[in-house]
Amino acid sequence: MLDASSSLRLDAAPVDYALVALYFVFVLGIGLIARSRVSSSVDFFLSGRSLPAWVTGLAFISANLGAVEIMGMSANGAQYGFPTFNYFWIGAVPAMLFLGVVMMPFYYGSKVRSVPEFMRRRFGTGAHLVNALSFAVAQVLIAGVNLYLLGTILNVLLGWPLWISVAVAAVIVLSYVTLGGLSAAIYNEVLQFFVIVAALLPLTLVGLHRVGGWDGLQDKVSASPGGADQLHTWPGNAMSGFTDNFASIMGIVFGLGFVLSFGYWTTNFVEVQRALATHSIAAAQRTPIIGAYPKMFIPLIVVIPGMISAVLVPQMIEYKQQVAANPDFEGDVTYNQALLFLMKEVLPNGLLGVGLAGLLAAFMAGMAANISAFNTVFSFDLWQQYVCKDRSDGYYLRVGRLATVGATVAAIFTAFIAGGFSNMMDYLQTLFSFFNAPLFATFILGMLWKRMTAAAGWIGLVSGTLAAIVVFVLNETGVTSLSGQGASFVAAGVAFVVDIVVSVAVTMVTRPKPAAELVGLVYSETPKALRTDADADSLPWYQRPVLLAGIALVLVVALNIVIG
Repeated sequence: MLDASSSLRLDAAPVDYALVALYFVFVLGIGLIARSRVSSSVDFFLSGRSLPAWVTGLAFISANLGAVEIMGMSANGAQYGFPTFNYFWIGAVPAMLFLGVVMMPFYYGSKVRSVPEFMRRRFGTGAHLVNALSFAVAQVLIAGVNLYLLGTILNVLLGWPLWISVAVAAVIVLSYVTLGGLSAAIYNEVLQFFVIVAALLPLTLVGLHRVGGWDGLQDKVSASPGGADQLHTWPGNAMSGFTDNFASIMGIVFGLGFVLSFGYWTTNFVEVQRALATHSIAAAQRTPIIGAYPKMFIPLIVVIPGMISAVLVPQMIEYKQQVAANPDFEGDVTYNQALLFLMKEVLPNGLLGVGLAGLLAAFMAGMAANISAFNTVFSFDLWQQYVCKDRSDGYYLRVGRLATVGATVAAIFTAFIAGGFSNMMDYLQTLFSFFNAPLFATFILGMLWKRMTAAAGWIGLVSGTLAAIVVFVLNETGVTSLSGQGASFVAAGVAFVVDIVVSVAVTMVTRPKPAAELVGLVYSETPKALRTDADADSLPWYQRPVLLAGIALVLVVALNIVIG
C-alpha cells in the first residue's frame, strides 16, 4: 500500500488541486441536476429508457474505463508490452459488435430491466437466483478494485491514510449515484470519458518525447527484461503463461477472445444497462457499436504509457529487473503504479492536475457503473422477486437508494482485497473466469437452443463456476503452474466447456418449456418484427447497426495486421 512517505508522492501545486476540485464540482452538479428528473424506479434504474445512442455509447465505454483499463492495462503494458493489445482487439471489440448486432435486440425487445431478469424468463428462478447473487457479489468485489485505486490516488495526492482516502472516495461516488441514479452515472461517464482522454493523451505524448520518440521506445523496450517479444502482439507467451506458441495463441483466442470476452461484454449487466437506457432497439444496438470505435484506439493511450514507465522511471526499471531475476520478488513498487510513476516523472504542474482528474474520473466511472448495476439487480431481481413483492414503485426506488449505500459500504471492505495483487488484471481476470465465463455458456446455449431446460440452466451455471474455482485452486496450490493470466484463460475455457456439457446432459433428461413461452427469448422462436424497430429500414446509413459494426470489424482487423 502507498503512504505519504512513499517515493510516489506527487508534487501537486495549487493549480492541480484547483483543477481536481473543479472536476468534483461538475460531478456533483450533474448528480443534482439528474435528481430533478427522477420520479420513478424506471427513471432511477434505466434513465426512463430515453437517452440518445451517442450518450449511451460513450457511457458504455467510459463505464469500462475504470481500474481494468487504466491501472490494469497500463500495468499489463509495463509487464508484457504489445500483447496487452489483445485485451482490446481480440478480447473486447468483436464481442461488443456481437452484443450490438445479435444480442441487444433480445435484451431490449423483451423489455427486461436486467440480464438476470432475462435469465429468469428463459430458465426460471433457479438460474435467475444463481445469476443475480453471483452478479451482485462480483459487482461489490470489482467496485472495491476501483475504490481501492481511487483511494490510492487521494492518498498520493493528499498524503491521507489509505483507509481515509478510500472512505472519502466512496462518499463522492455515493453522492451522485444516490442523487440521480443511472442518469447521473451515465452523464458523468460521458464527462469522464473526455476528461480521461484529456489526461492520458498528453501523458503519452510527453512520455514518448522523453524516451526519444517511437524509435527510442522500441530500442529501450528491446533492451529491457522481456526483450523484443514485448513489441509483438503475438504469440504473447509471457502474458498467457504458455511456453508453446500455438498453445499461447489458442489460450488468447479461445480463453480471452471468446470465453472471457464474450462472457464479459454480452452478459455483464454493467455494460448492457447503458444500452437499455436508450429509446429504441436500433439505438440500443448502436450503443456498444459506437463504443467499439474509441475502444480500439484506447490502448494507444493506456498500454503505451505503461511501457514507457517501465523503461523511463528508475523505480519501475529496477522493479522489472528484480522480478525478471526472481519471479517471487515482492517490494513496495508494483506494476499497478506504472502510470502514477510516469505522471510524477513527466507531467508539469497544471497538466498534473488534469492527469489526476483523469485518473479520478476513470475510477469513479468504473465504480459508479458497478454500483448502479448492483442497485438495479438487488432491487428488482433479489428484493422484489424474493423478499417483498407487489409493493409501490416508490418503495422500490427507496430500496434502490439504500442498496446503493449498502454496496458502497461493502466496497470499502472489498477494496483491501484488491490491494493484495501486484497486477490488478490478475485479480479481475480471475473474477471474470468465475462469474462471466459460465454465464455466457448458459446464455448463448439457451438463446440458440430451444430444447435447453430450466434445470439445465442453473445446474450448468453452478457446475461451470465450480470448475473455474477448481482450476484456480489447483494453480494456487502448485498442482498446475501457469504464470501471467494463463490460469484465468484456462479456468474460463474449462468453465465454458463444463457448463455446455452439463447443460446438454441435464437437458436430455428433463422437460423443456413449450415453444410459445420462448418467444422473445430464443432466436428460432422470435419473429424478426420483435427484434427490430418499425422504422429500421428508413434509418440513414450512419445509424444502421450492421453497417457500423462491419466498418468497426474491418478497422480492428487492420490494426491487428499493421501492429500485430
